Amino acid sequence: MTMRTKFALPAIIAVAALMLTGCVDNSTPANPDSGGSTPAEGVDAAAVALLPADIKASGKLVIGIDATYAPNEYKDESGNPIGWDVDLGTAMAAKLGLKADYQIASFDKIIPSVTGGTYDIGLSSFTDNAEREKSVDFVNYYNAGIQWAQPIGKNVDPANGCGLTVAVQATTVEETDELPAKSKACTDAGKAPINILKFDKQDEATNALVLGRADAMSADSPITQYAVSQQKDKIELAGEPFDVAPYGIAVNKGSQLTKAIQAAMQSMLDDGSYKAILDKWGVFSGAVSKITINAATAG
Repeated sequence: MTMRTKFALPAIIAVAALMLTGCVDNSTPANPDSGGSTPAEGVDAAAVALLPADIKASGKLVIGIDATYAPNEYKDESGNPIGWDVDLGTAMAAKLGLKADYQIASFDKIIPSVTGGTYDIGLSSFTDNAEREKSVDFVNYYNAGIQWAQPIGKNVDPANGCGLTVAVQATTVEETDELPAKSKACTDAGKAPINILKFDKQDEATNALVLGRADAMSADSPITQYAVSQQKDKIELAGEPFDVAPYGIAVNKGSQLTKAIQAAMQSMLDDGSYKAILDKWGVFSGAVSKITINAATAG
């Protein structure tokens, strides 16, 4: 199944630098439109009442995030996290009467830090799947698919990648599930396996495609579409999104906080602030009609 389980518009100077270097750099792009977070419409008392006492008393929500996955979550020119996930998280915290305290970490460290109590939640384009639900609960808030990109003019078929080198961010569902399964299908049919070219950061995977080190790239659909929009003279989409699945906010298994997060996000959906944020970033196509919990196994 899909995704990351994890670019927004770069400044003109950054774009010029990319043209000179031929590389993608998602560390310093500027926020679209007016910038900053779109606030929720006031505190939701019912959601606040569901908060664990210690988090309520702290006045903040500690959020683990891997800020390398634009336009979902990445860094501005000052190194601060921005993106539509960040806007949602900041507005959600405000609904709970809390301040969002973002802690930037590598993607694979976030869930262990949630279960270990270092972070209250993980908000970083996590695909909700049964395996992850063994460790954490997920508050589901968005739907995304997998989508491939290719060098312009190539004819890559995501359903037949045998023998290709495909760039991907490590520990995403593309790397752990999608590509290994497809590669096994290739070898089972007597064909060459897929060479899975793994990188710690998504921008490195995109660079590999742009620089010709890979035949294709696989990532969550909003990520691939944004990458193509920023490197449209070098890469293009290879097929439509597939394996659509829910993103989830990771919360420690069985925590009372899960219901509070769900209530705050549902409040944002009901008052229109959820839609306003997704519209601002041009990603409303993945919007949900209801905030759910553990959609992968709720069945």
